[in-house]
Amino acid sequence: FGSSGSGSSSQPWVVKSRAAGLGAPSARVQQLLGALNQFMAEHVYPNEHVFEEHASGPNRWTIHPLNEELKQKAKAVGLWNLWMPAGMAAKLQHLLPLVPQSERSTLLGGGLSHLEYAHLCAVMGSSLWAPELFNCSAPDTGNMEVLAKYGTPEQQQTWLVPLLRGGIRSCFAMTEKAVASSDATNIQSEITRSGDNYVVKGLKWWTSGAMDPRCKIAIFMGKTDVSAPTHKQQSMLLVPMDSPGVKVIRPLTVFGYDDAPHGHAEVSFDNVTVPASNLLLGEGRGFEIAQVGLLAGHL
Repeated sequence: FGSSGSGSSSQPWVVKSRAAGLGAPSARVQQLLGALNQFMAEHVYPNEHVFEEHASGPNRWTIHPLNEELKQKAKAVGLWNLWMPAGMAAKLQHLLPLVPQSERSTLLGGGLSHLEYAHLCAVMGSSLWAPELFNCSAPDTGNMEVLAKYGTPEQQQTWLVPLLRGGIRSCFAMTEKAVASSDATNIQSEITRSGDNYVVKGLKWWTSGAMDPRCKIAIFMGKTDVSAPTHKQQSMLLVPMDSPGVKVIRPLTVFGYDDAPHGHAEVSFDNVTVPASNLLLGEGRGFEIAQVGLLAGHL
């Protein structure tokens, strides 16, 4: 991947070689590739060392001011929410009046297909720090897609709009310590109905993004009915990270690297109470939702 020592003249050659298997980009994508490569050369590659030094220093669990500055620059040149397909954007037009006029042209992306977007991913993926600058980084992309497809109007207004604007970040709480969570049917966390609320209990880890100080919402996966058929036991629930009972315990490391400032955290949910209206799609639909949310994140 890109590094602070990489010259901007050589970087486009590397990116083109990676994207060759995708076929020729459309005219629209060629235009965006030109703007994206220029942005990377002018703003991202020259500043990688700034982000690296910050992530290795004593304040690594804070966000460097340059990060937010470059997000605004990317938004200003139309390189924003590029992950969102045209069909999805068409169904979210009701969100546009909720943001300032200046943001409406970029809020719902560029109307690309997944294949077209893949060309841009090849460029953004050349730097560890780049995807977030264009609001195209996991787990937010997958979580935004889940909210776009399955969120109620209230859920979209409360959580999707701030995520689309890049004002907050999110995490996806599925993986657990004691079970093979790559198969979501194994999860043991509990989601119990209590009147007009749900009570959440479980211990999650490798919760990507939970260490980020801007992480305000978790999509939590747990079981609502252990007697239901295997793939209908799980549900997904929106859990605000500042809810009583949510505790970020520690960042986890891979070969000593903690992936600051976003991190992959161990998180305890100890009898966390949230409104029943925070349920996504319906009880027993969690496994179904996961198939959609993981698609955008993986791309």
